[in-house]
Amino acid sequence: MDTTTLLETAAHGDQAAWDALVDRYASLLWAIARGHRLADADAADVVQTTWLKLVENLGRIKDPDRLPGWLATTARHECLRVIRRAGRERPADERDWQDEPADGRGVDAALLLDERNATLWRALATLSEQCRRLLRVLMATPPPSYAEVADALDMPVGSIGPTRQRCLARLRERAGAAGLGTEDRT
Repeated sequence: MDTTTLLETAAHGDQAAWDALVDRYASLLWAIARGHRLADADAADVVQTTWLKLVENLGRIKDPDRLPGWLATTARHECLRVIRRAGRERPADERDWQDEPADGRGVDAALLLDERNATLWRALATLSEQCRRLLRVLMATPPPSYAEVADALDMPVGSIGPTRQRCLARLRERAGAAGLGTEDRT
């Protein structure tokens, strides 16, 4: 069923149409939330708030074919709102989180993993906006289809694979220059 029909029937209370919209675009929203490096609970809040905003605006969507872009923009705005809010919140007592048991990983392994991830995120930040957006969307679990990626990023389906390869090559190159060896791919 096409997006226009899904939106119209969902606006009239059809649960199956709503479920189809969620199935079609949920991975896109999760990819955006994860791309902003939000905690799982915050990412879930962003995704749920984005769906709520769609419900509130179902009758106002003028061009249903641009729904993936509308959802992506709304999710990004929600991510930024969560990040701003988190910057203002501080734990009441530092001892609360310091007394929690460790997750079982050694301190060395955790530090190395954190350092590797930070290096990778810094290398990702040096890529073009197009590469960053494409790689973040493709990191979704489950991965979105190329058609969904093409809709969300407004790019031809046939250029997604080659662009992805070029972006990953640049990311490997920059991560390697930043000290993240290619042998460390955990």
